[in-house]
Amino acid sequence: MPRGKQVYETSAKIIYEGSEADTHIQHFKDDPAKGRRGDDAVALWQAGRGVLNNRISDVLMTRLTEMGVANHLMRRLNMREQMVRASEPMPIGVKIRNLAAGAFASRLGMPPGVKLPRPMVEFFLRSTELDDPLITEDNIAAFNWASPQDLDDIVALSMRTNDILSGLFIGVGLKLVDFRLEFGRIWEPLENGQEEMRILIADEITPDNCRLWDNETGEKLETLRDSATGLDGHRLVAARLGLMPDAGPGDLRGPRTLQ
Repeated sequence: MPRGKQVYETSAKIIYEGSEADTHIQHFKDDPAKGRRGDDAVALWQAGRGVLNNRISDVLMTRLTEMGVANHLMRRLNMREQMVRASEPMPIGVKIRNLAAGAFASRLGMPPGVKLPRPMVEFFLRSTELDDPLITEDNIAAFNWASPQDLDDIVALSMRTNDILSGLFIGVGLKLVDFRLEFGRIWEPLENGQEEMRILIADEITPDNCRLWDNETGEKLETLRDSATGLDGHRLVAARLGLMPDAGPGDLRGPRTLQ
């Protein structure tokens, strides 16, 4: 499908103008995400990463759409690209945590893997230069990054997404430890000729922004992702979701529940 000029580029993706009105083309790259090692081992890991992320995000976003959760995905175009709704990026995002892990566990002095009393939402400022720092609701209000209604909508979308994805991953033998979401604003026409603003989930949902552990062994897929064996973490998630090419017809079926 024809695409227009480049809109912006991140470590993992390139966003182009779409050929249809109010659309973008989201192209998934093989380049390692920020913070990954730069040695030869990672060069092995890079090849095919964008293809797997495209397929995985397509499956997860499609499931959210089926469950009524607004997101920007329109359709997958090819092995590396999706057509998405163009939206105004919101300056804040969220991290949703189900178990203590990573920086959260270190910050609070908790052993990794401890189940939290309830899913917890942390807000962060979308800023590559500042390494996406955590912010408070007071920060958000003071700098007018989002309204109280925006925050209510964001938290509702996040909690619903967490419920759906946690159930989906448990069904294929994985724990959703934590993940991050980014959001965009769109304006939809009303019958009276005015417009209504709506917030939706944008960006991607892939092993690059989800922390996933094996439900039985506790194996950490993010560790596999950084290992010299390359795409092990990505491939494992893709295989559990029924997306690996060597799975034959199952390549198109989506998740298969473990017995």
